[in-house]
Amino acid sequence: MSDVDEVGAVPLVSGADVEAAARLLEGVVRRTPLEHSRALAERVGGPVWLKCENLQRGGSFKIRGAYTRISRLSLEERARGVVAASAGNHAQGVALAARELGTQATVFMPQSAPLPKVAATRGYGADARLVGATLTEALAAAIDLAAETGKVFIHPFDHPDVIAGQGTVGLELLDQCPDVATVVVCTGGGGLVSGIAAAVRDRRPGVRVVAVQAASAAAFPASLAAGHPVPLTAMSTMADGIAVAAPGDLTLAHVAGLVDEVRTVSEADLSRALLFCLERAKLVVEPAGVAAVAAVLADPAAFAPPVVAVVSGGNIDPLLMLKVVQHGMAAAGRYLNLRVHVPDRPGSLAALLQELAGLQANVLTVEHERTTAQLDLGEVEVAVHLETRGPDHAREVLAALVAAGYPVRTD
Repeated sequence: MSDVDEVGAVPLVSGADVEAAARLLEGVVRRTPLEHSRALAERVGGPVWLKCENLQRGGSFKIRGAYTRISRLSLEERARGVVAASAGNHAQGVALAARELGTQATVFMPQSAPLPKVAATRGYGADARLVGATLTEALAAAIDLAAETGKVFIHPFDHPDVIAGQGTVGLELLDQCPDVATVVVCTGGGGLVSGIAAAVRDRRPGVRVVAVQAASAAAFPASLAAGHPVPLTAMSTMADGIAVAAPGDLTLAHVAGLVDEVRTVSEADLSRALLFCLERAKLVVEPAGVAAVAAVLADPAAFAPPVVAVVSGGNIDPLLMLKVVQHGMAAAGRYLNLRVHVPDRPGSLAALLQELAGLQANVLTVEHERTTAQLDLGEVEVAVHLETRGPDHAREVLAALVAAGYPVRTD
């Protein structure tokens, strides 16, 4: 590590450290593609590229840091085995790296960890144990096992080797997009953004680096303000991969010293971005992995092009994907819930549905209500759940129904 670059008493990972990790990872990790997004470019007003770490081995960038850390253990340490804690992606990265390097991995995961991530971790040969309701509890169990058995604890983000390994994403994107002006990075504990910032600052110090957290699991703002890690008392986000209660001392120092800005995105922003990646980029991305894209979609004017948004992972439970897609459809204005009063006589419902058909609104569900106090005698309320082409179409449908004389209200 560098003897010069430091914030306070914490030495930072240097560009040379990241370069060394890149040499170590040659032939181990995939050089993931950089895909241009025309739809994002139109919003930003210049080129926007997606760094597709969702296509990495193990489904995320985590193999980079895990392999770098484990490969530098002594033979005696590897013989004892390694232990880790993770909501899923670090678990798979450690399990895969351990298998490649011939050591046994034990991984603690929260009981709420997505089943595909648990299955994949076990599929790589790790002993995956479900413990506690949160990652914090899983981390405590992993640290206890390391102390009891002598297994080496592989931290998910707060170690120089892990940060250097994750930083190789930054080296790749600089090679792939030499004129990049802004790099946007999904951020939980901060290992990825710390490593990328170290690489970028060394090669291209003028490039702006932006960290993005889920608003309901954003530990960095308060920690940066306090100057030390401040644990969150509660978290609630679909983005389990970046739901980290507090940064580490090392990642906090990197973000404070090397990262230009920390932004947050809402749950609606995340679901909208996941749907965007599916529809427009043809990429399967998990909620945590799409945070950078969510930030660009939410405030495109804030990012000077050319922009590279790091898509950090694609390990998503299909059931969660279904829920998030539905949430994203609603957030994007693709669903419209209406309550329409019609005469309680034969043909009224058919007339309403014919009106909607003429407006090219797809009816998903219909319900009748005859007993509300808001109804006049001889009226029925029809609750209609519609699929539209977007907010403009939704407004068109609503205006047309009102113009046709229907009393309408939206949910």
